Amino acid sequence: MSAVAPASGRTSRTHRLRGLAGVGLLATLVAVLATTVAVALARAAGVDFAVPAGGETIPTPGFAVVTGVFSVVGIVIAAALLRWSVRPAARWVWTAVSLTAISLVAPLLCGGSAATVTALAGLHLVPAAVMIPALRWSLRTE
Repeated sequence: MSAVAPASGRTSRTHRLRGLAGVGLLATLVAVLATTVAVALARAAGVDFAVPAGGETIPTPGFAVVTGVFSVVGIVIAAALLRWSVRPAARWVWTAVSLTAISLVAPLLCGGSAATVTALAGLHLVPAAVMIPALRWSLRTE
């Protein structure tokens, strides 16, 4: 009977990890789409996304790529918390909100116009608003 329990625990953990990955990848697609739409709206409103430090305008696909990469990093962090934390959902929210707050420093230091800085800060919040609740929901323990 003891041989059944570990296999059952492994199956449950594998099932939860697959569920987390599925929800995370779907949320990543939604976050990339939402960010791309937000960039398009900001550009339509006149934000140029010119960053003097590099001397160039940030291209729209760049926002999508960075959003996708950091969303996948968030999935990896959530998977680690699922594996090693007693309270993965609570730890995820704390970690993700902290990292989002830290990420808001970069727009302030970019040297862009007020509109660019404001839009960049807002664009950090768009994927966070998608990824944090989605992965928290997937990490819940009932």
